[in-house]
Amino acid sequence: MNFDTVIHNGTLVTVDAGMRNIEKGWVGIQNGLIQAVEPERPEFSMPEAGWTLDAAGGIVMPGLVNTHTHLPMTLFRGLADDLPLMTWLNDYIFPAESRFIQPETAYWGARLACSEMLASGTTCCCGGYFLEDDVARAVTDTGLRAVLGQGVIDFPAPGVPNPKQNISHARHYADKWLKQNPLITPSIFCHSPYTCSDNTLKAAKNAADEKGLLFQVHVAETRIERTQSIQEKGVSPIIYLDRIGILDSNTVMAHCVWVDEKDMETMAKRRCAVAHCPESNMKLGSGIAPITAMREKGIVVGLGTDGCASNNDLDLFSEMDTVAKLHKLATLDPTTLDAGDTLKMATIDGANAIGLGDKIGSLEVGKQADIIVLDTRVPHLTPMYHPESHIVYSANGSDVRHVFIAGKRIVQDREIMTFDVKQVMDRVNSISEKIRQGISHGP
Repeated sequence: MNFDTVIHNGTLVTVDAGMRNIEKGWVGIQNGLIQAVEPERPEFSMPEAGWTLDAAGGIVMPGLVNTHTHLPMTLFRGLADDLPLMTWLNDYIFPAESRFIQPETAYWGARLACSEMLASGTTCCCGGYFLEDDVARAVTDTGLRAVLGQGVIDFPAPGVPNPKQNISHARHYADKWLKQNPLITPSIFCHSPYTCSDNTLKAAKNAADEKGLLFQVHVAETRIERTQSIQEKGVSPIIYLDRIGILDSNTVMAHCVWVDEKDMETMAKRRCAVAHCPESNMKLGSGIAPITAMREKGIVVGLGTDGCASNNDLDLFSEMDTVAKLHKLATLDPTTLDAGDTLKMATIDGANAIGLGDKIGSLEVGKQADIIVLDTRVPHLTPMYHPESHIVYSANGSDVRHVFIAGKRIVQDREIMTFDVKQVMDRVNSISEKIRQGISHGP
């Protein structure tokens, strides 16, 4: 068989059902799909291919899946650090969004986010924001795969000054992007139960269900949110969402820090997924989500970075290292969330959480060729005994040398091939000057 691309001479970390590692193997790609995942046996001869990549002994693995982020928020990286969530949101982020998020700024902020993710091995992200049509255009221009939700909130928002139009706007966005780009899957994203009414949540969920789309929502992020929900509604945020029909297998909930046993039983019964954002939760002092208990109940948990305003980077390698160590500390058990399970959260479990597990998240024949190659010829990755441990505890985003999405070369020798990153940074720096001046001049 002739292949479009062959990647050889690498350690294949497949993250398939058997968690196979192939010490020296090769991958064949044809028409954007993986068509071979094989060891280089003694009788191995290089298959015919349009292009052949020598992995030089590095790690060949599925691209990482970021299950929760807000791409244009790169514009606010470091703008308001070291603050409680509600102060951060109400006094800084919401006002900054209302003043500075416009079609052009959303576009360039999203392109900067894509630059960062592609360079650090993320091949698919899931999230949402306002002006999501402009975000989707930006992502399309970079070659990243994404599930992108139009933000819905019961307040005037960028692109939707009249909240009464939030659902119709989301529907229009979804209809457009269902036909626009096979790498972009539209979604609908309600901000949270405390910023969206019952009617808004139910209408947004119905709109997503009618079109077979993923529904996203922030929920149970802080103790205050849980306390207020119990005081005002008589139940926790999770139980409240379940009572109004929001929770099912097409719902992914971001954070879920403050949940109890009953909440988790409900989540498992409804088969909804969780996007776990440990670094953002830590930075905002929100708490530690009980994801080990969730996973034991069969709840699918993916890994996310959240936006750059609350993390402040989009490097999922850093997130893997953090999540594994954090939950060992939280449980006082060094065997909790081992390297293999952590790796699955950033790949196949993340893909399953956002409804793409049949297409991406592992190196398997028939799946999309979303593949990254890590350069292991560096001191901090020498020697290598267990590849999964290396990926989780030693590697970082800068070790990513090559990136493929749907078989297309997006990053080659650490250089993004699809667009000019310097141009993106220059535009964002120009926008940041306006933000800086606007803030210094006050409201």
